[in-house]
Amino acid sequence: MEAKTLIEPEIPVNLCGKPFGQSGLATVREELLRKPLPNRAEMARRLCARLDWHDIKGRPQLMSARVGLLRLDRAGHIRLPPPTKTNGNGRRKPTLESAGSFGPPVEAPASELSPLVFERVRGRTFRSREWNGLIEHHHSLGYAPLPGAQARYFVKSADGRDLALISFGASAWKIAARDRFIGWNDQQRRDGLAQVLNNARFLILPWGRSPNLASMILGVCARVVPMDFEREHGVRVLMLESFVQSERFTGTCYRAAGWNLVGKTRGRGRNDRLALRALPPKDVWLRPIGRDWRRRILDLNREIPC
Repeated sequence: MEAKTLIEPEIPVNLCGKPFGQSGLATVREELLRKPLPNRAEMARRLCARLDWHDIKGRPQLMSARVGLLRLDRAGHIRLPPPTKTNGNGRRKPTLESAGSFGPPVEAPASELSPLVFERVRGRTFRSREWNGLIEHHHSLGYAPLPGAQARYFVKSADGRDLALISFGASAWKIAARDRFIGWNDQQRRDGLAQVLNNARFLILPWGRSPNLASMILGVCARVVPMDFEREHGVRVLMLESFVQSERFTGTCYRAAGWNLVGKTRGRGRNDRLALRALPPKDVWLRPIGRDWRRRILDLNREIPC
């Protein structure tokens, strides 16, 4: 009988957008051998400390570390200790919370709802749970936690009614259509990727039936989100990106808000190392921020956070 050869999964060169490779994996495995065995939260703190995963303000990027550790565990590179409590890593679907958001349909023209108010969603608050629950129940992709620096919002009318939910997080590592549009090489992409934010979720709530509301929200995002992100994380955002499934949506609201359709994805997804292309291709929409965005995003001499 022939012996079977076990093939170790390919070690990711980058993990959550950060250099990793064999040395990074060795560091993680070394920490897992320490006694007493650290729990998952402690492992995330150690990963940030050992691999210098910090934002521009020096804060450990714990969410990125936790997501990265989960990816290593699921790929078979490591075995994490069992979770000590139910957490937000996607195992449990969020429940739909209600805070009086439900009401009669909002059918007024978008101009009568402005100025729009962007309410930032933070931490483990009731509004955060409500946001998660609404996305899980009403968005076609459901809820999933975002790694790294992020921004979530309730979009409200001037009189305080919840109209929509939107979130931004880490950009995709490689997107051919986007990278051609920007015109950067691999080094420039690695250095500048922190200045690109991905529109991870966008949901007009079921009672929001106002014409042109979606395009107005996307237009305001180009002003509000970069300012918030620079204020909180110290990163100047130069590009917003979004991926729209063209078989279901036309992307008209993005075009009306000044976004650029630059091509399609290849249907691979973030973790498709074997190029199985199991996902439907999506339209790639980009919104540059500022007139000099290209010069700034291609500048290799500036200091950019990892």
